[in-house]
Amino acid sequence: MKQFFYFTLLATILIFGGCEKAKKENPVKKSGNTIQTKAKEKLSKAENSVMTEEITLHGVNGEKVTFIKKGSDIKLKDNDKAILLDFFATWCPPCKAEIPHLTNLQNRYKKDLKIISILLEDDKPDIEIKNFIKFNHINYTITNGGSNFTFSNMLGGVSKIPFMILYDKNGEKVTSYLGAVPEEMIESDIKKAIGK
Repeated sequence: MKQFFYFTLLATILIFGGCEKAKKENPVKKSGNTIQTKAKEKLSKAENSVMTEEITLHGVNGEKVTFIKKGSDIKLKDNDKAILLDFFATWCPPCKAEIPHLTNLQNRYKKDLKIISILLEDDKPDIEIKNFIKFNHINYTITNGGSNFTFSNMLGGVSKIPFMILYDKNGEKVTSYLGAVPEEMIESDIKKAIGK
């Protein structure tokens, strides 16, 4: 009888002791909180996983052009205009053929659009680019230097030129062009980008 009593007492202590432990570490409550906490953490990580990068390119006339890249969006710092990025080289005949069209478009949409040409040539002196600008009557910004290649890589790399990318006022990509493109086609896309 004593053994039965001790066995029952021990079983009772273990059962209630176990229940107390379960109460302290209530798996339902804990897992509920853990799930909510983990969900919040994942959401926070997802929001932060879209990295923001900033890069400054140098215009040949001394201007600094700072781009902010967030995900696939590109914006100019302190700018609320649509942007047309033109990746080019001075030795490239189709690139040169587009210059009058880009000049016309910059004149026509100067209130809503900023055209920036990114020179993809190594060690080209700014004085040569300034002469190129003057000779071709270019009215938009041309950047020069090693950071142009870094910027090109940030956008996924540019393997062929001329290559242009159009972004709307919010920094969202509207379209891109590879090779020479008719002015009318670019203008039609610009109107979409600026909401006209």
